[in-house]
Amino acid sequence: MERTTSPASPPLPDVAGLLDGIPGQRGVRPVPPHVERPRERPGERLAQGPAEPPARTDAVPRKGRPAGVRVRVPVPFTLAYAAVLAVTSYVAAHADPALVYALYQGSSTDVAHLLQTPALVLAASALWVAGGFASFFTLAFVVVLAVLERRIGGARTAVVFLLGHVLATLATEVPVGLAVLVGRLPDSSLHRLDYGISFGVAGSVGALAGLLRPWLRGLLLVGFGGMLLQDLIAYTDPLTNWGHLIALATGVALWPWVRRWDLRAGPARPRQAASPSAA
Repeated sequence: MERTTSPASPPLPDVAGLLDGIPGQRGVRPVPPHVERPRERPGERLAQGPAEPPARTDAVPRKGRPAGVRVRVPVPFTLAYAAVLAVTSYVAAHADPALVYALYQGSSTDVAHLLQTPALVLAASALWVAGGFASFFTLAFVVVLAVLERRIGGARTAVVFLLGHVLATLATEVPVGLAVLVGRLPDSSLHRLDYGISFGVAGSVGALAGLLRPWLRGLLLVGFGGMLLQDLIAYTDPLTNWGHLIALATGVALWPWVRRWDLRAGPARPRQAASPSAA
């Protein structure tokens, strides 16, 4: 057989410049020249000194009160009022007796002063403690008002105290003025000394009883009320003794309000709507 030869195939076109955008093409990438690290001379590290340790980023914060945080006073009204009573009691114990009597007379909620400057004497008479700062009513004042303030707040505690103080004062002094007017009492009864915090304390005791548990409420009312009744039976100062009982009754009459103001009481749950079948 005769051997045939195929015609020569044409040469392939040069496509080296057509695939520049495709990575990983044939060819050897240029290798960067090797950079030699300079060698350290002997003793050079010792001359530079020890390396500084890296700064700690996980440092534990210092304990203490943050800046700008204020210390909260639990019962500011009670403590401030007690401080005022301590000052006035110190004045009453160490000042000249004539001056003390003049201060008592000017602060008295007698009929004459109530007709002239009622608001002034009602406020001033509550700045003194009858019997001194170490009396029973001072201790009762601090304990009762502190507990009441923790339950209903300082402003509402002041309202309760003032209501007991004012209403009991008016309830005892108005009958005196009427008795003098009809001639049943002498005119000197119009200038009877009447001052102190006892009416406000009695009213606060009555209001606080409404926030206590039933057994503790009964114990407080029976104990405090029994003491007031004993003083009334003794008949040493009937107007003041009646005023204490009236103030206690005033505090009891405030139970619906103080229970509504109680800060420890949870929010009232909304009533569920009645189902059509129940109707």
